Amino acid sequence: MLDAITPVILTYNEEANLDRTLQHLTWARRIVIVDSYSSDRTLEIAAAYPQVELLQRSFDTHANQWNYAIDQAETEWVLSLDADYVLSEALIAEIAALDPKAAIDSYFISFKYCVFGKPLRGTLLPPREALFRRNCALYIDDGHTQLLTVKGTSAALKAPILHDDRKPLNRWLWAQDRYMVLEVKKLLSTPASQLSLGDRIRKSKLLAPPVILIYCLLLKGGIFDGWAGWYYALQRVLAEILLSIHLIQAENKTEH
Repeated sequence: MLDAITPVILTYNEEANLDRTLQHLTWARRIVIVDSYSSDRTLEIAAAYPQVELLQRSFDTHANQWNYAIDQAETEWVLSLDADYVLSEALIAEIAALDPKAAIDSYFISFKYCVFGKPLRGTLLPPREALFRRNCALYIDDGHTQLLTVKGTSAALKAPILHDDRKPLNRWLWAQDRYMVLEVKKLLSTPASQLSLGDRIRKSKLLAPPVILIYCLLLKGGIFDGWAGWYYALQRVLAEILLSIHLIQAENKTEH
């Protein structure tokens, strides 16, 4: 199965993460990286791995970037990864044991979220459909992120991906501010009847921050993860506060 997979990665100034991710992909014959013109050491790090084919494309939307990356793969299967996704050894072994000709077209993979390199007990991240047959898949934009649409049947793998982002806080704040502008557009353009419960809570502007704090610390067990758990919870609360501020601003503009 490993020989039938091409890992694809999107990058933009990922020098803090990329090397750790690539270290766990040395089994791949070819790795496709689509870079949005990084200005740090991302290209230098990628060049140190002979399997990497690095292409550059100006970023427009996540879906377009992913679909372009998938088109560069030549194998039947694609493993789509962010630059801060580290494959656990258990996951690599589980993927290697799969039958590439089985009647499955995609696999969902869960996450272990890491803070300062420490895996947390829980995360808000849902499992991601990250391993799929190239000819069955297409990405579409969904708010600040993207959704993968796959024709066919899916299954779930047991072992996780480690989400281990070590970029500085100012980069995280920059990204969240951009993401929340897109989330506001989604929330305000989608009829209330089509919004999930979580999105309806977020649209209320006041409920989401305290709900997320309780959810991360108590329901997800973050309070038992020490300062790493508090760090993650406060990050998620701050993201919801940014969303609320952008919602208020956008609704005020609409009213006037």
